[in-house]
Amino acid sequence: MSWHEHISVDPNVCHGQACITGTRVMVSVILDNLAAGLTVEEIAESYPSVSADAVEAALRYGAELAKERIVPLSA
Repeated sequence: MSWHEHISVDPNVCHGQACITGTRVMVSVILDNLAAGLTVEEIAESYPSVSADAVEAALRYGAELAKERIVPLSA
């Protein structure tokens, strides 16, 4: 699964922050919840518009950013 399918950046949505595609749920919120110990299921319950695949995509996106290089948003 590619994170590109679930993450989008739109300057008109959440001030251009990376979000789960089709939502206003920012990737940083998903990563904060994971860091706080929430499970994928708990996150999906709290944010019904966010699928388990989208949570995994957010984690993969965060891993790409941690590599300290520019991450292109188009496939």
